[in-house]
Amino acid sequence: MKNGNKIRLFLVDDDALFLKSLEIEFLQHADFTIETFATGELCLQHMSNSPDVIILDYHLDGIDKQAMNGLQTLDKIKSYNSDIPVVMLSSQDSIDIAVNCMHHRAFDYVVKSETSFLRLQKIITTIFSYKKWKKS
Repeated sequence: MKNGNKIRLFLVDDDALFLKSLEIEFLQHADFTIETFATGELCLQHMSNSPDVIILDYHLDGIDKQAMNGLQTLDKIKSYNSDIPVVMLSSQDSIDIAVNCMHHRAFDYVVKSETSFLRLQKIITTIFSYKKWKKS
C-alpha cells in the first residue's frame, strides 16, 4: 500500500453518477487514495499507479459501444498483475455471471443496489485485514 496506510483504490464504471457516488462514499468512510475511470482501457493505462484493489463494472459499454467489457478488462488486469484483487460489480443478479467472473479470477462479485457500498466496504476490509494486522 502506498501513502502510508492509505489503500489505493481504482473504481471503474461507465455510469458516471454511480461512479461518483461510490467515490464519495469511500472518501467519507475510509482513508483511500481513489482513481476513477469510465472505461477499462483508461484503467489499464494507469496500472503503473499500482492499485491495491480494483472495483470493476461488468458491462462498461455505456459510453463507447466498442469499449472492452469488464471480463476483458479483468483478464488484462490479471495478466498485468495477478495479485491485484478485483471485485466485479454489476446490475445483473445472475449466478451464471458471478460464477463466470470467478472463473476469470475475480475476488468477488457484487450486485449494484442500495447496499452495494456496504458490501464492497466489507470485502475490502477482508482483503486488507491481514495486511493491517501484519503491520501492527
